Amino acid sequence: MRHIISLQLENESGALSRVAGLFSARGFNIESLTVAPTNDKTLSRMTIVSIGDNTIIEQIIKQLDKLIDVVKVTNLTATKHVERELALIKINNNPNSQIEIDSIIDAHGAKIVGVSADTYIVEVAGKSRRINDFLMACDTFEILEISRTGVTGVCQKKEY
Repeated sequence: MRHIISLQLENESGALSRVAGLFSARGFNIESLTVAPTNDKTLSRMTIVSIGDNTIIEQIIKQLDKLIDVVKVTNLTATKHVERELALIKINNNPNSQIEIDSIIDAHGAKIVGVSADTYIVEVAGKSRRINDFLMACDTFEILEISRTGVTGVCQKKEY
């Protein structure tokens, strides 16, 4: 099962490396990872998506909680939360398929954020499933490049 783990950790050099090293040393896979400073300049929020059963995820959380840099660990999947991902997709803009591409972009609530004579750059934001659905709808077009941010999320409870 897919789990989203959110960490608050000290905004120090090497903190990301220590978290990634924990996953690597124990043979756990990171499906996606995002990290950025928070409103508290001394802390960063790291969001990790990993696959595993509840026992494996509990083990990961316990190991993360032992790291010195980690202030708080939350399994967002086990709480009411909001999650989002962003993707930028560069699509070959063939004049013969432009109407169909525009239709798919509109149907999926995507936005054109860049246009050239031969390409569209499209932004899709939302749950990962939304991005995957958009990509599947575009499978008949030539996708030149995809850049995905990875999942980020926050718990809806105030005490988080």
